Amino acid sequence: MFAKEHYSGTKEENYRLVIKQLSSLLEGETDTIANLANASALLNQFLSDINWVGFYLLQSDELVLGPFQGLPACVRIPVGKGVCGTAAQRMETIRVEDVHAFPGHIACDAASQSEIVIPLINNDVLIGVLDIDSPSKSRFDETDQRFLEELVQVLVHYID
Repeated sequence: MFAKEHYSGTKEENYRLVIKQLSSLLEGETDTIANLANASALLNQFLSDINWVGFYLLQSDELVLGPFQGLPACVRIPVGKGVCGTAAQRMETIRVEDVHAFPGHIACDAASQSEIVIPLINNDVLIGVLDIDSPSKSRFDETDQRFLEELVQVLVHYID
């Protein structure tokens, strides 16, 4: 779902527009932190019914908090722990309809009810993850997953 004041097309059309806007924002910029900051701000502005969106970057064997929009968050997450760490370990997207039912979920914000985590992978190397939380259960569906994975593919070309 997208914030109604910004987009009026179908969900798919809205995602395509956000991906196009992200590409324009990143064009010519090579700074990883700046690009991740703009990506999180763009997603926060246009996705509705979310309470946190941001990035964790891989450092050694843990994910370290990067640019984000939302309340203060967990700073370090071991690979393999929680939704973010599990997505990083498996190097695959994890969509959780009810975070309280996810074994080992790390509760950084008690308001979060559902979550989607998309790994940032470039040339088969894990860079980090995109984490988006919602205060509603079952917020993220297959369409969200497909287009957020596409958005991440665009983004990884502008970070290292």
